[in-house]
Amino acid sequence: MAVSQTNSGVEFLSAAGIDLLLELRGPGLRAALTDALRVAVRTGRLVPGARLPASRTLAGDLGIARSTVTESYAELVAEGWLTAQQGSGTRVADRPDPRTAVPSPARRPGPRRPPAQGLVPGAAQFAEFPRTMWVTAARRALTAAPHDAFGYGDPLGRMELRSALAEYLARVRGVDATPERIVISSGFHHGLGLLARALRTQGVRAMAVESYGLDLYRDLLIGVGLETPALRVDADGARTGDLSGLPGVGAVLLTPAHQFPTGVALSPERRAAALDWAHRTGGLVVEDDYDGEFRYDRQPIGALQGRDPARVAYFGTASKSLAPALRLAWMVLPEEWVPKVAAAKGPVDGVSVLDQLTLAELITSGDFDRHVRAIRQRYRRRRGQLVAALAERAPGVRVTGMAAGLQAVVELPAGTEARIVRRAARHGLLVGGLNEFRHEVPADGPDRRERDALVVNYSAVSDSAWPGALDTLCRIMPDGGAARAELKGEL
Repeated sequence: MAVSQTNSGVEFLSAAGIDLLLELRGPGLRAALTDALRVAVRTGRLVPGARLPASRTLAGDLGIARSTVTESYAELVAEGWLTAQQGSGTRVADRPDPRTAVPSPARRPGPRRPPAQGLVPGAAQFAEFPRTMWVTAARRALTAAPHDAFGYGDPLGRMELRSALAEYLARVRGVDATPERIVISSGFHHGLGLLARALRTQGVRAMAVESYGLDLYRDLLIGVGLETPALRVDADGARTGDLSGLPGVGAVLLTPAHQFPTGVALSPERRAAALDWAHRTGGLVVEDDYDGEFRYDRQPIGALQGRDPARVAYFGTASKSLAPALRLAWMVLPEEWVPKVAAAKGPVDGVSVLDQLTLAELITSGDFDRHVRAIRQRYRRRRGQLVAALAERAPGVRVTGMAAGLQAVVELPAGTEARIVRRAARHGLLVGGLNEFRHEVPADGPDRRERDALVVNYSAVSDSAWPGALDTLCRIMPDGGAARAELKGEL
């Protein structure tokens, strides 16, 4: 195989007589090679069944490390672009031919809109999933797995993962955990549903929720048969002192470390009030620690569960640190609630055993810590760029709620939220308004007025789209360029 290198790429002349130009763009040899091969397969320049050069051969021709080629191939195999079989080498996987795809029906011509860029809260950057790291851990975990791992499994989850989580959560989040009190679930939604059903069987009629949060979880609780009275949220978090005035409440769902979506932390006084209420009434505090690993410019706030493991059920998830597609979450329960939740879950573990073993290997090897540190640094930079851009180009707005997590709250003048969300959509930017996450609470008290703000996710958009998204966000602010044009009737 001969190779000719140019400034824009590398042309391969294979022994089989196939010419192929791969454009190697951007920093990082492995990422550039992976992207170039992916494009070649997607566009049909590398046809299904075509055999790729051996990693040693390709590395020698390119003058790069063999491990770079091996990791690139492994990532593309994991994504389904390539296949690798002993004795057959690495080949292009069978895929529908993109050149024979059915054309889309013609559309009536209309005004051209910019492509949508998503800053909607609740998602992480899926491109950050550590594919190579995960494949390596999966290979090690599968090799070491005992024969019983391929049975129906313990309904509480694999002991390997529960043991790894007990150590990790104690070290990183201050959680008081033992493997015997950990239950694995297929996501936070699944785990919350299990606990809610267990609460209903014990006669609980209501679970209080924060006045800002996701309707998805409130609807889940209502569907199980629980009432969901709301606790107001202010600068000190949920007003847990109001729990005593809510009749029939046997549990409360809180996000103490970083309230979603306002970003405030539950104050020490209100943490104590929640635990005092639980002890007085026999109630249960349900702690959703959805983004506890992502802290930036403050000392980490430990889990509430560490202060009272007998009255707090702790929930964590891999959705933000890895990917929601894994469907992996965990509960650390008070001892008395383990059999009740296990009964609600049923006799068979419905969570992928291989994924559980892989995550356990990722944690025990230290790779999970390294991955979290890397993406934490990336999100920290994004957060800094967001704050700096708004300070320079929209100095009239205030940014809050960003000491941790994946999103920030951009405060707006009263009565402008809905208009600015619509303005963003016209410019191809998807953002969430704070009031989309607001639950109804009694209209009394000094803080009954709704806040107007945007909830801006600075983690999910790709690196290539981020500068444009940030520019658009600045322009749609009340004193931004788009706003001034709107006032002049130019939009």
